[in-house]
Amino acid sequence: MTETTAVIHEEKEETSTGLNHRKLIMWAFLGSDCMFFGSLIATYLVYQGKSKIGPFPEDVFSIPVTSVSTFVLLMSSMSMVLAYAALTRGHIRTFRVWIFSTAILGMTFLAFQVFEFRDFAVHGLTPKTNLFGTTFFTLTGFHGAHVTIGVIWLLSLAFHSFRGGVRSDTHLDV
Repeated sequence: MTETTAVIHEEKEETSTGLNHRKLIMWAFLGSDCMFFGSLIATYLVYQGKSKIGPFPEDVFSIPVTSVSTFVLLMSSMSMVLAYAALTRGHIRTFRVWIFSTAILGMTFLAFQVFEFRDFAVHGLTPKTNLFGTTFFTLTGFHGAHVTIGVIWLLSLAFHSFRGGVRSDTHLDV
């Protein structure tokens, strides 16, 4: 099986905005995602430092662990861009490599999050401990759920590509 470069001839879709409907829906979803996580971050910031009892952030956070897990998450964004770029060029094998890489990086991030949650619990921080625990676990728990759904979606796309369901001419579906 060889890779082929596809010439993409997209039919212009009639829209009132001039944007493809799928792109517009994705931008609306991303905007709502930003507002949702923005409100969780704002809540965390409003209550930051208001806990009367410990443990406090400085008692549980590990800058090296947080830095590495953040780097892993950023690299997953890069690998997703590379997966999409490969797909638009018709390189389905390369798309599969990058989409699996993105899923693996997402799973690695989730493993870091599980490690941190367990470590925090060992240090006595749970959602019931104090205000910091409540806001922190709510924010990062929703983020972990978000990444988990993303990993499941990426794996389904990867496996769907083996059945011919992911093609360069339908790249906007990705």
